Amino acid sequence: MNKGDLINAVADAAGITKAEAGTAVNTVFSSIEGALKQKGGKAAFIGFGTFSTTHRKAREGRNPATGEKMKIKAKTLVKFKAGKALTDSVN
Repeated sequence: MNKGDLINAVADAAGITKAEAGTAVNTVFSSIEGALKQKGGKAAFIGFGTFSTTHRKAREGRNPATGEKMKIKAKTLVKFKAGKALTDSVN
């Protein structure tokens, strides 16, 4: 499923236009993104899962092609942990 499929599914399930569903889906995504941008941000949806961020420190790595040492910058990663209900429904 991609974003377009999700918009179509929301429009059909809610009985609204695709434009309205697109606005709703974009608003949900923007809200989750906004929550994650805050320091220690987290977006938890009981039964579905939790989006959170973690910080990866700068480290030294190696270029696999040449074996040369290189610095890898620090970055913030987004993590998702599936909730029990979602995990159980898939299995």
